[in-house]
Amino acid sequence: MTIRLTGSAISLVIAAALVSIAVSLSVAPTAGQTARAGRIAGHPNLSGIWQANNEAHWDLQAHAARPGVVTQPGVYPFEYARVAAAPVVALGAAGGVPASLGVVQGDGEIPYTPAALAIRQENAEHWIDRDPELKCYLPGIPRATYMPYPFEITQSTTKVHMAYAFATTARTIHLDEVDPPPADTWMGHSVGRWDGDTLVVTVTNFNDKTWFDRAGNFHSDALHLVERFTPVTPDVIRYEVTIEDPKVFTRPWTISMPLYRRMEPNIQLLEYRCTEFAEEFLYGHVRKEQLVRHWEGDTMSVDITRKVPAGDAFYEWFRK
Repeated sequence: MTIRLTGSAISLVIAAALVSIAVSLSVAPTAGQTARAGRIAGHPNLSGIWQANNEAHWDLQAHAARPGVVTQPGVYPFEYARVAAAPVVALGAAGGVPASLGVVQGDGEIPYTPAALAIRQENAEHWIDRDPELKCYLPGIPRATYMPYPFEITQSTTKVHMAYAFATTARTIHLDEVDPPPADTWMGHSVGRWDGDTLVVTVTNFNDKTWFDRAGNFHSDALHLVERFTPVTPDVIRYEVTIEDPKVFTRPWTISMPLYRRMEPNIQLLEYRCTEFAEEFLYGHVRKEQLVRHWEGDTMSVDITRKVPAGDAFYEWFRK
């Protein structure tokens, strides 16, 4: 029996074949993709190396581009017409802060109490002296997630381990019953559960020594987080964090962003042991002979005068 196709039917067959080819190509592994493991105990396997791709590292809230984290007034009497201050002026564009639409949900504002807002503004003005990142301290949660460095998730049936490049930081999310830590910590105590395909993590037992970003946004030791890791595709996770701290904020608030799988074929987590790079910054003032005094470039020279921080017990001990 011979089947004759009309011109329109032939067109439909050809179109269907082309769609089939396109779908096949779209799901085929591409160069750089790593093997996708199956589900673990019925839940999505989040294992892999991930990284945020946004400007939350500089400031969680929406902000315009500016010449640097540390600025000073320019020649015009306007707050927006500021220039980079001495510590960053030699970096030029590399010292600037890119603009951002922000990651704070709702009205985009962090709901500080009036007293806490004043501290936040002081933090921003004294960023170099106060930001724990510059000292290579542990970044805390959620900051470790959206710093401009990758992190690795390793998942089992009862634990989810997260290793971060910055400061070789790590934390374990416990899916089983464990005792809380004996004291408050930099990275908190993480307890997880599954809500469908979403990993929900409650993080408590923080100290008050970490910040949320480079803009001076901070918290107290009453910080309480609820994180949600929801797979959107095999290579994208929707990351949401609800932040609660009655000592600092008037109400809970939420940030949200995508996390992307690193796709290089040879991708691996490399350590960024920044402690040695912060040594001179932290302890250069205790040297008997100042090591870093002067920098000379083609367009400017910079002289550095060390100051002894008030009440620096280490300095007093070292000088004895």
